[in-house]
Amino acid sequence: MITKRRLITGMVVAFATVAMATGCSSVGDVGGGAPAAAAGGSEGAFRIATVSKVEGITWFQRMSEGVTMFNDDNSDTVEAWQTGPDTGDSAKQVAIVEDLIAQGVDAIIVVPNDPLGIAPTLKKARDQGIIVGTTEAAALVGTDAIDFDIEAFDNVAFGEGFAKGLAEAMGGKGDYVGSVGSLTSESHMTWFTSAVAYLEKNHPDMHLVADQPYENDNDDAKSRASAQEIVNAYPDLGGFLATTPSGGSGMASVLKEKNITDIANVSLSLPSVSGPDLDAGWMSYAQTWDPAGWGYALNAVALAMLNGETVATGDDLGYDGYNSVTVDGQLILGNATMELRKGEPAAPYAF
Repeated sequence: MITKRRLITGMVVAFATVAMATGCSSVGDVGGGAPAAAAGGSEGAFRIATVSKVEGITWFQRMSEGVTMFNDDNSDTVEAWQTGPDTGDSAKQVAIVEDLIAQGVDAIIVVPNDPLGIAPTLKKARDQGIIVGTTEAAALVGTDAIDFDIEAFDNVAFGEGFAKGLAEAMGGKGDYVGSVGSLTSESHMTWFTSAVAYLEKNHPDMHLVADQPYENDNDDAKSRASAQEIVNAYPDLGGFLATTPSGGSGMASVLKEKNITDIANVSLSLPSVSGPDLDAGWMSYAQTWDPAGWGYALNAVALAMLNGETVATGDDLGYDGYNSVTVDGQLILGNATMELRKGEPAAPYAF
C-alpha cells in the first residue's frame, strides 16, 4: 500500500553528501559529462524534463503523476514535466531528446525504448552540461552517456518472480510463450530471459514453444491481435507471460471472449488494470511497481545532482519503494516490487 511521500522543500534535497560507511557507494560526482550544478531555468528554477517510452497509456500516465507530485513539492526550485513520443518509436524519442538539448534544459530523464541506440544523444546532452538520468537502461551504467540510472528493483529477481507466478499457475508443466514491448527494450528482455532461465532450471516440464517473445509495442490493439494469433497458433498452450500491461490485458480479453480457462496469464500490470481480470480468473498473477514513484525518485536524484549533492546507499528518495536505496556507482536500486493476486484487489492502491 502506498504511504505518503516525503515533502521536499527549499533548494536542498535531504540526501547525505558523503557515503554513510566505508565501502558504500554514492552517485552525484560522476567523472566526465555534466558538471554537478548546471545553470537554472527561468526565474532561477531548474528545468527537468522526463521522457517516457510512449505517452497516452496508463502506465506512463501514472508516471507523469509522480513527476507532477515532485514538481508541486519543489515548485519554488524546479520546473519538472513529462513528455514522450506518441508511439514506442525509438527515433521519435531521440528527436524529443534532441529538442530538449536545444532548449537548454538542466536535466533530462529518459525511459529508453532502445538504450544503446539513444546513448550517443544522451552523451551529447551531458557534453553540453545537462544532467542525464535513465531507468530501464542498466546497459548504460558505467558509460559516459548517463549520470545515473534508477532501477525499481533487481531486474533478474523481478523476472524470476514472473517465472514463479507462471509455474504456480501452470502446475509446473506445459507449453508457454512470451510477449514484450520490444525486443530492444533492455528491461523487458532481462525479465523475460531471466524468467526462462529460472523455468529451465527449476521446472523442466515447462517448455517455451516460440523462438522469441512476441512484440506488442505497449499497444492495446496490437496486444489483443497478438493474443488472438497466439491462442490460434498454439492449441495446447498452457501459459502466457507478458512484460507489459497491454500484453496481459490483451490476452485476458481474448481468453474472456473465447471462454478459455486453461491458459495461465501472467503479466506486468497495474492494480487498477489487473484487479478485475485477476478476480474473474482471466489473469493468474501480476507484478508491478508504482510508476509514480519512479518519476518522483528520478527527479529527486536529478535535483540533488543539480544542487551539487551526493546520493548514497541508505538515502530516502521521497517515495515508497525508494526509502532506502542501494547505490553502486551510477546504478541506484530501489525495492519497489508489488505482487498482485486474486483476492488482493486494487482498492488499497492509488493507481
